[in-house]
Amino acid sequence: MGKPTAMMTTSPTIYYVLGAIVLILVIIAVIAMARRARSTALQRRFGHEYDRVAKERGDRAEAERELARREERVKTFKLAELPPGARERYADEWRQVQARFVDEPVAALRQADSLIGNVMRDRGYPPGDFEQRAADLSPHHARVLDDYRTAHDISVRSDADTEELRQAMVHYRTLFNDLVGPTERATA
Repeated sequence: MGKPTAMMTTSPTIYYVLGAIVLILVIIAVIAMARRARSTALQRRFGHEYDRVAKERGDRAEAERELARREERVKTFKLAELPPGARERYADEWRQVQARFVDEPVAALRQADSLIGNVMRDRGYPPGDFEQRAADLSPHHARVLDDYRTAHDISVRSDADTEELRQAMVHYRTLFNDLVGPTERATA
């Protein structure tokens, strides 16, 4: 018998190296799939807000970190549904805001925004400026957040025409209804 060749002595080492490479590739693939699943879940949950934050940040990974931070922040709130009596009271206040819109549309929009702030406070959201309120709403009310942003943008413009003001009121109402939930009269 002769001496073992280099090929024979390194063969098991090659298999170990190849096995390690395959294992690393599998781990990388699993991590990539988990990130993709997390991205998909965030896109589904936040809807247009996901795209808006990604565009604003210029980086999807940073946008996803921001949205995750929002979720964690909101988890610290003691959020609760409004009791039926409060829902009815707020629904009555909303009807007054809408009635005021006919004669004083700009004042009615300010009142609508204030009413939404009151509902948020009573539901357990902390006070804040518009951007903070929108961020705080995004984890649970992303479906109507575009309406809120559009209403706010119109209401702060000094050159909005009557139709735009009407659209702002409709958008505020969409968020208001989502926050308040069904009233006793609406469900009766």
